[in-house]
Amino acid sequence: MKRISNGLLALALMGLVQLLLAQIGTAEVVDRIVAEVNDEIITMSELQHASKSIEIQAGINPKGKESKEIERQMLEALIDRKLAKAEAKRRGMTVDDKELAAALANFRKKNHLEDDETFSKTLGKSGLSLKELKQNLADQIIQNRLVTVAVGAKSVVSDAEVRRVYEEHFKEGGNRLHLRAIQIPFPAGVTDAQKEELKRKAEAVVMEVKKGASFPDVAAKYSLEEKDVGFVSQDELDPRLAEFLGRLKPSEVAPAMTPQGIQLIQLVERRTGATRPFEEVAPEIRNALSQKEMEKRFSEWVKTLREKAHIKMML
Repeated sequence: MKRISNGLLALALMGLVQLLLAQIGTAEVVDRIVAEVNDEIITMSELQHASKSIEIQAGINPKGKESKEIERQMLEALIDRKLAKAEAKRRGMTVDDKELAAALANFRKKNHLEDDETFSKTLGKSGLSLKELKQNLADQIIQNRLVTVAVGAKSVVSDAEVRRVYEEHFKEGGNRLHLRAIQIPFPAGVTDAQKEELKRKAEAVVMEVKKGASFPDVAAKYSLEEKDVGFVSQDELDPRLAEFLGRLKPSEVAPAMTPQGIQLIQLVERRTGATRPFEEVAPEIRNALSQKEMEKRFSEWVKTLREKAHIKMML
């Protein structure tokens, strides 16, 4: 199995709260300690919660050795997160009430949870209390601040690198599709009856969008994960998928069945033929390259924390 992408592990390492709101199974877990990190512990339930969230976001349903490999990689990420959080505490990094209130408001807006009823329902399904959500938001703010202090100033992207990426991936014309997607994962051991129920849910989503509801709002209504995929080149897609998407009109939604579940794909916009000028796309390229470089340097910096820490893994 290929190693989980750096981007996915970075989600765990940076403590993004979205992982904590992913839909997970309800099977009970007999808790035990799977790692010691200085004077803190990581439990099996914490590890399985994070691993399942990664699987849902990646759209995979691993079994046997593959599942164990994801757990091992996630345990490494959780250890790094514990170390980074302890280092932030040592540096005296805190979050005041005003910052936390702004972060909560932004979180609700970003996830289309402005309505109090929808917000409470989503929290209830996730198993999080409002207090726990606020704590995770505070942790996220502190860790983002730590990243900036530790490696931000060193993450410089040259003009030549931005130009190289533009020449390789943006200069040529062709069709570019702006896509959004909703993932409806199958639970482990899914039955035919469960599949039919999820198909009906997918059909309900498609019908509401046809009637004029927004894709993100419908996803929030049904407590489903919605992602803005951004623009992708139609020429770089699998020919069958490219043909499938090529038949869609802007705003239309179409279902796609996979072994892991149902994906609902919406075509937001199609750009044909025109090449985006370098001046327009350069800030996007620079931001993406800078983020990637920061993740790399932060990972290397966390290794120095590991060298000074007491770590015992019992997985």
